[in-house]
This record gives sequence, structure tokens and C-alpha cells, in this order.
Amino acid sequence: MTILLFISGFVLLIFGAEMLVRGASKAASALGISPLIAGLTVVAFGTSSPELAVSIGGALSGQADIALGNVIGSNIINVLFILGVSAIIIPLYVSQQMIRFDVPLMITVSVAVLLLSLDQTIGRFDGALLAAGLILYLGVLVALSLRNHSRKKESDQKIQTNESSNDRINWLATVFLIVAGLALLVLGSRWFVNSAVSFAAYLGVSELIIGLTIVAAGTSMPEVVTSVVAAIRGERDITVGNVVGSNIFNLLGVLGISGMLAPSGISVSESIIGFDIPLMIAVAIACLPIFFTRGVISRWEGALFLGYYVAYTLYLVFNATEHDLLPKFNNVMLYFVIPITAVTILVIVIQEFWDKSKNSN
Repeated sequence: MTILLFISGFVLLIFGAEMLVRGASKAASALGISPLIAGLTVVAFGTSSPELAVSIGGALSGQADIALGNVIGSNIINVLFILGVSAIIIPLYVSQQMIRFDVPLMITVSVAVLLLSLDQTIGRFDGALLAAGLILYLGVLVALSLRNHSRKKESDQKIQTNESSNDRINWLATVFLIVAGLALLVLGSRWFVNSAVSFAAYLGVSELIIGLTIVAAGTSMPEVVTSVVAAIRGERDITVGNVVGSNIFNLLGVLGISGMLAPSGISVSESIIGFDIPLMIAVAIACLPIFFTRGVISRWEGALFLGYYVAYTLYLVFNATEHDLLPKFNNVMLYFVIPITAVTILVIVIQEFWDKSKNSN
């Protein structure tokens, strides 16, 4: 029965997210929102709706580790797994706005979550601060959209006046998709969280590990599908925008709303403060030098991201099971893999600056 609930909840999450994203995309198109802003908001926030549903469900049911682990695990998966797989399929181009604004904001918000977690609780006030940050971020995106896309109102008005009857039908279908998608997400998240907790109890694994792995991976599937399909179709800016926008929404929206709704706040363990959140920050910071080099995420950089995701998953498994290989694994990562990666990225960044200075002269 637990397996059936798990599979059914996962299926409902995927279909619910798909319907919500489709309806939200149609609404954004009808309202004349620019493609860039739609990618950072409608697509990113829509594909993050499973994280929102699961985390809120976990917070309300008193399973705070699920809510917090889901957000942190999803953000790590978004960068390491989704960008890694997408870049391996085809190199990804990164816009200047991403490099100068969105990625630094993702890093800043990640650090802010760490600071708010130092008292081992994300309470209602902390959640309200994060949610207010989301509103401010949306306001900035809207302002950028209005400034960069202000010449298409007349043609849009003509189309709307000539097809008013069709617009009514489209709006009815759009509202149905959004409402039905939300309903499926709520029901699917409840089944998904309950079955995940049952798995944790049966396997003797903590709820935090389940949230960081199974739940986080499951709720990240909409981002995976959207980003991979966009990469295959050559719409590479959508792939990067979806990942960065989803991460910002997860921290500000999902964690903020969950913190406000949780009866006693979201408790944060010392282990997650000492390892998982710093790793999330490190992953966010790692985007900057890779994004900055020629504005392209190459295939080898994607393979690097994917390799680190595999290493992260192995660490969680070894740590949860207290495997004998854990000390050796930690030594290899700490004294060999991470230093070599850091030196490689540093050399690439220096070479990029050197090439730019040569070209300018």
C-alpha cells in the first residue's frame, strides 16, 4: 500500500505540475509578459510547485525535516544534476542578467538562509522575511520587463479585440488547468510525503535523508523534464533560467511560506547547518566562475556538476548507513577531488581574464 501511495503521489505531482505550468504559461502569454521574465517566474515557479506543496504539507504535519531537506536537496539537484545533464546534452549559454543579477542573488539568499538558521529554527518571522524577499524579487523582475518590453501593447490590443470570444474560451481552459493542477499537487504531495515517511521508518533512515534524496529528486522532476527538453530543442537560456529561478523561489517562497505556516517553526539540526546548507551555498557559488567563463557551460563542466551530484548522493548513503567507506570517501573528496576542481576552475577564470585583456589591447 505504501509503494502504491508513493507511486500515485509522484504521478499526481508530475501531472499537477504539468497542468499548472501549462496554464500559467498561457496566462503569462495572454498578459504580454516577456519570455525572459516568464522563464524566471512562470516556468521556474511552476516547476517548483511540487516543492512548495510537499514542503508546506511537511510543515503543517509536523515533519519539518521533510520541508527543509526538500528545499536544500532540490536546490543542490537543480544545479548539479539538471545543469549537468543539460550541459552534457548541449553547451548552455548564460545571459548577462543571470551573471550580474540572478546568480549573485541566489548566492545571497542562500547565505541569508544559513544566517537565519543559526538559532536552529526558521520561525514565522524568518519565513515572513524570506517571503517578503520573494515579493521584492518579483517586483524587480516586473520592472525590468516593463523597461525592456514596452513596445508591443498596440498589436496585442488589436489581437485581443478581434478574438474576444476565443480569448474567453482560452481563459476558461487556462483557469481550469491552474486550479486542477493545484488540486493534484496538494493531493499528490500528501500521498508522497506520507509514503516517504513510511519508507524512512521501515528502512531506519532519518526523515532528513529521505527529504534530501527521494523527496527532493521526485519533486525536482518537473525542472528536470523542462530543462532537458529545452536543452534538446536548443532553448538553452530557458534551461539556465529555470534552474536559477527555481532555486530562488525554493528559498524565498517555499521555505518562507513553510516557515510561516509551521505551528512551531521549522527546526534546523546542527548537521544540516554544518554540512547541507554550506554545500548548497558552495554549489551556488560554483556557478559564478563557470557561468562567467565565456558565458557558456561546456560539456565537461556539465560532467563535473553531474559527478559532484553522484558524489553527494554517495555521501548521503554512506553517512546514513554508517558505511566503513565513509572516512576514505571523505578523504578522497577533501584532499583530492575538491582541490583539483578548485584549481582547474581558477586556471580557467585566470585564462579568461587574460584572453579578454589581450583582446582589449
